[in-house]
Amino acid sequence: MQLRLSAAVCALALAASAHAPAFAQDLDLPRQLAWTAYDTGSAGYNQAVAIGAALQDAGGVNLRVLPGKNDISRTEPLRRGRVQFSATGVGGSFMAQEGVFEFGEANWGPQPVRVLAANNGGAINLSVGVAADEGIETYADLAGKRVAWVVGAPALNVNVEAYLAYGGLTWDDVERVEFGGFGASWRGLIEDQVDAVFASTNSGMAYEAATGPRGLFWPPIDPDDTAALDRMKAIAPFFTPNLATVGADIDGTDGYQGAGYAYPVLTAMAEQDEDLVYNMTKAMFDLYPEYKGKAPGINGWALEFQDFEWVAPYHDGAIRYYKEAGVWTDAAQAHNDELVARQKALAAAWEALKAENPDNWEEAWAEARRKALKDGGFKVFF
Repeated sequence: MQLRLSAAVCALALAASAHAPAFAQDLDLPRQLAWTAYDTGSAGYNQAVAIGAALQDAGGVNLRVLPGKNDISRTEPLRRGRVQFSATGVGGSFMAQEGVFEFGEANWGPQPVRVLAANNGGAINLSVGVAADEGIETYADLAGKRVAWVVGAPALNVNVEAYLAYGGLTWDDVERVEFGGFGASWRGLIEDQVDAVFASTNSGMAYEAATGPRGLFWPPIDPDDTAALDRMKAIAPFFTPNLATVGADIDGTDGYQGAGYAYPVLTAMAEQDEDLVYNMTKAMFDLYPEYKGKAPGINGWALEFQDFEWVAPYHDGAIRYYKEAGVWTDAAQAHNDELVARQKALAAAWEALKAENPDNWEEAWAEARRKALKDGGFKVFF
């Protein structure tokens, strides 16, 4: 069943340097929509719920938000068509596209993910928070400490590795403590099972930890320490230094100098219906005034913050909307075409390797993946 959804007045960016008000047109959306998102209590989950409330209030669209403990559990329903969209991070977008870590296992492979929109507001950081009672002041101080590793969540674990590299450390320099999910890892910090955990600064679990008996501290990133930043970006090229103003123990202060990237990222599979993607993308911006300010960090979804030259390509339905809004450029299209070609090269390499069926799959795929990227003239990460 389709529902005619009318939205309120919103501000659309008509050019990079100028905005003009525009009235939202009617949108065709199913009465029932489903997204996957991070665990309950996470910033991504809280923002998805707020967006769902705006959809419900505007026209009775019921958005079901399915929390997933890790990247695999968030991406599996998406690739099987059990949900239309996923509010994910770099794991369910960039790493799924690349076919690395858990996505490099024989039953997965590089995924044809597409972006609709992303939270790029810069108000938050994505950082490793530490228990304040440990006296950890820098990431180098994590040596010998207990650091969370979330099973099935390559994005979280690679991000932690990047922060360790910033501090001149590796996983071998810390005590790795495994958890089954994002929420469990933060519960572990609160309950003194671990000393350092990764999250967005506005995560509900981070707020809970900050008011807990151990407290919370975010070690800073020095944007002028090029050597440390180079080590960080060698692990996670999507990080950039950022001054966060939203988050646990950050709200109301002059800000926290850390690092961040787009989160959450709203994604679909390439084969998702173009009209549905178009209308979902349109709803994200037409309803922005309705959900603005309804969850910590949610204002970063605004149209003016969208990055059209990111690390994963946009869906054709989303591109149609951005063209209508007057913000899609020739440079964005060229970048998008290159990313789609990258995905096709990875997919072809994967299928060729499957036909060979090597015994040492992990090593064989790593070699085949790097070769395919080099042969295609693409950058090689991981």
